[in-house]
Amino acid sequence: ISARWRRDFVFFLIAAAVIGADQFTKSLVRSNLLLGEEWDRSFLFVKIIHVVNSGAAFGILQGQTPFLIVTSLLGLAAIVLYYVYPPMDHGLIRVALGMQLGGAAGNLIDRVRLGEVTDFVHVGRFPTFNVADASISTSIAVVLLFFALQEAEGSKKPQPQLPPDAGTHAAADD
Repeated sequence: ISARWRRDFVFFLIAAAVIGADQFTKSLVRSNLLLGEEWDRSFLFVKIIHVVNSGAAFGILQGQTPFLIVTSLLGLAAIVLYYVYPPMDHGLIRVALGMQLGGAAGNLIDRVRLGEVTDFVHVGRFPTFNVADASISTSIAVVLLFFALQEAEGSKKPQPQLPPDAGTHAAADD
């Protein structure tokens, strides 16, 4: 089995795990809580409450399901293309992109099947979210942190130095 196939397998396995966890938890919420009902057991500042969102993140674009389905499909394609071209060799980026793919697909499944996304995790003043949302948000933070650390590491590398008189010779030749 080639190394590329193993890397691709991990990418798609992570995406499938996120989709599975997302769809399973949403199914549990839909089966056990009425719409708007809150689970009577809280976890410190985390509440489980059954809500739906026919829009995008933070409640924008409410009722725009066809548009959101199309943009989700474009987003899925963009994630796969970003993964493939150029091939992402760093394992952390592959994991993060697998999480993004799984999260985007999980919410897309809800939009296509139900016309809206089931959300259920409510923390403080944040909008209510689900496993797919958490996966996407976490993976974006990981990618941004990764590239910020890469940039910081790159800026620490010593830059090639020109000899002290290198600039004066070019000017003198003109």
